[in-house]
Amino acid sequence: MSTLERFRLILGGGEADGTGQSLAGEDAGMDAALSALYEFERKQRFDYTPGEGAKRGGLGSSQPNIARWLGDIRRYFPQSVVQVIQKDALAQPKLKQKLLLDQEVLDQATPDIHLVATLLEMSKLMPSKTKDSARKVVKKVVEALLEKLEQKTIAAISGAAQRHVRNRRPRVAEINWNVTIRKNLQHYQPDYKTIIPEVLIGHGRKNRRAVKDIVLCLDQSGSMGTSVVYSGIFGSVLASIPTIHTRLIAFNTEVVDLTEDLKDPVDLIFGVQLGGGTDIGRALHYCQQTITRPQDTILVLISDLFEGGDVRFMQTMITELIRAGVQIIGLPALGDDGTPGYDHANAAFLASLDIPVFVCTPDLFPDLMAAAIGQQDLRQWIGDQGLSAVQ
Repeated sequence: MSTLERFRLILGGGEADGTGQSLAGEDAGMDAALSALYEFERKQRFDYTPGEGAKRGGLGSSQPNIARWLGDIRRYFPQSVVQVIQKDALAQPKLKQKLLLDQEVLDQATPDIHLVATLLEMSKLMPSKTKDSARKVVKKVVEALLEKLEQKTIAAISGAAQRHVRNRRPRVAEINWNVTIRKNLQHYQPDYKTIIPEVLIGHGRKNRRAVKDIVLCLDQSGSMGTSVVYSGIFGSVLASIPTIHTRLIAFNTEVVDLTEDLKDPVDLIFGVQLGGGTDIGRALHYCQQTITRPQDTILVLISDLFEGGDVRFMQTMITELIRAGVQIIGLPALGDDGTPGYDHANAAFLASLDIPVFVCTPDLFPDLMAAAIGQQDLRQWIGDQGLSAVQ
């Protein structure tokens, strides 16, 4: 493709493009696929004629034509570009319903986390015949994310938990000699050709109870779609680690305890009801009632912090949890989408109580939890990652 043809494709043709360049063959097909979406807002109809560059009529906004369009964009573009195009299509309310409420169309869509988030948002509107296809999309995305994130999460958090329970006053039979020797190498005595250990490290006690209790308090209002997906996946992985006891509490204006569903992340995520208002105070009050070991509890509040309930009650709940010894972490989002919108006043209130508040990407979440379990300075940890916490 020549440089002029590339400009023609970017500018979209018509009198305003200034290139005077026509397209043919596959280039014309790419142009038609892009124009169908990016001229939708102006035309308010999905005007797509497969394989032709001219913006002429066709099947209009019929569902089969959208299914064909989804297949064509996969043919013309790499998956990363397809995901961007689909995300832009889902941003158009009229197109979103056409894309997600028809089984044939949904079967043609490329599964990604943004599509899953939109499916959760629209789950109440879906006809029963479409829900099977939607569940397949959710399952495929969840399995791909689990494959990517599970091993790192288990390794990071299990390692942190093991270090947390090492016995510093072991009996002779409990001494971990490999770790003890490495810890005391600086105390080698050349005259005696031996190490005189100043610190003894045991293998760690066999716990009858979890090292840490982790509570994921998850905002499921409409703006939190990708955070809900990632939180469900991480919650499921955390629940599989024996030394960690995990709860997942989801809320909008109502509160639902999804802890029992953590064994199956697909069921958990597909069962989430995105949308509605937000009552953070009510959710925190519920969490407070479930916490039995506040000194050993990490509460992760995953919310954009736009409180629709009583702000003073929310602040009271946060203050009481902190005073009881609960370690709180505030995540306005858990996802890859950059900096989301969040309530800066409420974020600043959390920060005033020395609660770290920052946007966390999925690849950093395992290390964040490992740092929290290891009782590291999280503000320092955030800075070490090149991130900025709310001040």
